Amino acid sequence: MLHADESSAWNDLHARFEMKRIDHQTAYSLNGHSINWAESYFSRLRRGEAGHHHHIAGPYLLRFAQEAAWREDNRRVPNGEQMQRLAKLALGRKKSVDWCGYWQRHIKSAS
Repeated sequence: MLHADESSAWNDLHARFEMKRIDHQTAYSLNGHSINWAESYFSRLRRGEAGHHHHIAGPYLLRFAQEAAWREDNRRVPNGEQMQRLAKLALGRKKSVDWCGYWQRHIKSAS
């Protein structure tokens, strides 16, 4: 089930998904349905781009969005515990195919 606002941009999704729509001119939450969580996420993503990222390049948009989602999901977890989780996850993975060479500006070949 998808939750969306009154924007017509979401109309095509009705054919594939069960939708709950919120008309912000009448309510921001109705019968337990709202999109406040999505608006919070996008707000944090935009602030991240304006603040510490300064620019999000197209090829890396997915990774930046995933980082913002992780931050959103873990925002109430103490910083020390976040660092332990990140270190454990990072050390348990192979070299990143997306970020390896990023700082050296290595360009991935188009496949």
